[in-house]
Amino acid sequence: MFDSTITQPNERHALVIGGSIAGLLAAQVLTKYFNQVTIIERDHLSAQPEQRPGVPQAHHLHVLLKRGLDILEQLFPGIQTELAASGAVAVNASADYVWYGLGGWTPRFNSDLNVYSLSRNLLEWIIRRRLATNNRVVFVQAAIVTGLLSNPNKTQVTGVQVRRKFDERQDTPRQTDFTADLVVDASGRNSRAPRWLEAMGYTPPKETVINSFLGYASRLYELPENFQTDWLGALVTAKAPGTRSGGMFAIEGNRWIVTLAGIGRDYPPTDEAGFLDFARSLRNPIIYEAILDAKPISPLIAYHRTENSWHHYEKLSRLPSGFVVIGDAVCAFNPVYGQGMTTAALGALTLDESLSKQLSRHADGNLIGLSQSFQKQLSKIIAVPWLMATGEDFRWHTTVGGRPNWMTQLMQYYLDQVLLLAAESPDIHKLFLEVMHLLKPPSVFLHLSVLRQVLQRIIKKSDQNWNRSGDNLLVDQ
Repeated sequence: MFDSTITQPNERHALVIGGSIAGLLAAQVLTKYFNQVTIIERDHLSAQPEQRPGVPQAHHLHVLLKRGLDILEQLFPGIQTELAASGAVAVNASADYVWYGLGGWTPRFNSDLNVYSLSRNLLEWIIRRRLATNNRVVFVQAAIVTGLLSNPNKTQVTGVQVRRKFDERQDTPRQTDFTADLVVDASGRNSRAPRWLEAMGYTPPKETVINSFLGYASRLYELPENFQTDWLGALVTAKAPGTRSGGMFAIEGNRWIVTLAGIGRDYPPTDEAGFLDFARSLRNPIIYEAILDAKPISPLIAYHRTENSWHHYEKLSRLPSGFVVIGDAVCAFNPVYGQGMTTAALGALTLDESLSKQLSRHADGNLIGLSQSFQKQLSKIIAVPWLMATGEDFRWHTTVGGRPNWMTQLMQYYLDQVLLLAAESPDIHKLFLEVMHLLKPPSVFLHLSVLRQVLQRIIKKSDQNWNRSGDNLLVDQ
């Protein structure tokens, strides 16, 4: 439902700030517990999968990890069928993607890691379309939340203040108050929740920022009819101290999206010649060779806001009831690692679990204590992708926001050995993909079977290097 009426007096009402993927998934969860769920979105929402001003990163390559796809199917049964019917490209992550990683080309083989390659716009549109069929969901478009409403002693958020953008088609006041039993902030990196809480007399959360100064440039292509390949996606990763990487994936509409990235402000150019030169400079020329004779069908678009940012709501001693923060509004990752959408899906599941526990203890619908318990639980979910993203970003000396300690450096060295081994072992590569897709924790790399293979590889390479050194010494003599 779009721009419908607000709830009746005795109905329980939840409100979501932001209609991006984190907000949409949270809204689906909320329909289990509330009579009406209102989504306040600052953009006009198109009836087609089109670019929105509020999601500038949608121009670039996006990855929905296997864990995220599984959660999406759990929340919206049958949605994978809709993805396929809408043109999303079915891919096997271990067979259909070629990956030039730390140790060169990784093995390719069939596995159960079946996902879809598609644009961010199409994915968001399909989720929104499913939600719009639910008569509990109301979308309020072209509207900006300007503040929180609260009870007199500021212990509970009771709704939001909304300013609608001017639209002569709407016969509604430009300033409106929306009351709600629960407000969920899913407004992304630009969340104003810290300021709103401070205005209510609460301490705003501290923020941790780790920035590798990575920048993107992306473009859509139509490949030549004679282009022959046995892959549907190609990745060329950077190898520190090198800074350049790139990805190229088939998406809906017989199109290919190419995103080039550079760390430490080594940003890809947005002119034709510069973009091609940057592609040619990657550690492997596979992307450059694929697009050299391809037809560009979109402008070159840059994006530089890629810092890791974590607002530590979980550490606050006080929070008002009736208010939670989710998605990028809590923690935004360097998007080059492809964790954002799946972490948002995990956050929606966490909200589901928290509400289920809360309401099982309080049949009257009392939400006191939910805010803090949810934010603490969400922080545990965030911790793993945060360590994965920041641990990688710390490989570059230009990264700001802290320096890797000896433990991080040791784990980086060990992970390098795992990645080098993955280039030789399909089993290790599959394990790495399962960790990358958030199906298994990184601790699996420390299992005895993996540790043994890593040590054997290190010893083997040391012996080879020693033998080569001995041969060179004999030649010198």
